[in-house]
Amino acid sequence: MMMNANGNAKCEPCALGPYTGGNPDPILRLVGVEKTLDGRKVIDGITLEIPRRRITAIIGLSGAGKSLLLKHMIGLMKPDRGQVLLDGADINRYSRRALYEVRRRFGMLFQTGALFDSLTVYENVAFPLREKSGMPEGEIREKVLRILRNVGLENALEKFPDELSGGMVRRAALARAVVTDPEIILFDEPTTGLDPIIRNSILHLICRTYHEHHFTMVMVSHDLPDIFQWCHHVVVVHNGKVVEVGTPDGIRNSVNPFVRQLVEGDITGPLQLM
Repeated sequence: MMMNANGNAKCEPCALGPYTGGNPDPILRLVGVEKTLDGRKVIDGITLEIPRRRITAIIGLSGAGKSLLLKHMIGLMKPDRGQVLLDGADINRYSRRALYEVRRRFGMLFQTGALFDSLTVYENVAFPLREKSGMPEGEIREKVLRILRNVGLENALEKFPDELSGGMVRRAALARAVVTDPEIILFDEPTTGLDPIIRNSILHLICRTYHEHHFTMVMVSHDLPDIFQWCHHVVVVHNGKVVEVGTPDGIRNSVNPFVRQLVEGDITGPLQLM
């Protein structure tokens, strides 16, 4: 941990060294991906790479296509054109059964946590192990309890989602996302709607999880400019296109007028929203 200029704890996510771009072996690649919904092209020829064992942030305005990119990465949606390559293989050519096996390599944390309302915290986290792992119940219990201790929910095992605070819901969802030891974790706005203190606690938890396991992580986020201290690699999306890719420092210092306006939150610039 480090301290920022305000004296607050700051997580340094680059324990493996700074990402400098040009990774010759990205774990995920999108090549010329297009998707039209309701007559509108929401993803318009996007090509991007997700570096292995790094934290990538995808940023942009609401409606830019960020969350749809995550759904394409995990095969929940198929592009109208283009390829989604996982270790060089196009997942859109897989059979349903093969795609199901591919998804075992992923964990996902949705915007609202997406916990099962009728299941307790313990049952929510145990669910993917019971469905996919074939582990004996005793081993499942041991693993779930360890994961819940790691996210500070050891005293909330029997609580239902509607008994949890927003931060507790996200922690439970993170526990469920990591319990199967995935290679890749996708986060769709993991801190939306949380107050600043809870938001930072969730980001610290995500960062600690990265340090412990070195998962490949992809985060869609609106938390600008704070998100830059929590990632190695940034993809900026606008109107369904990638407009810039780089390190956090590179994006912060971009000369692209749109990127500068987005990062600074300025009401003046190429985007006139008022």
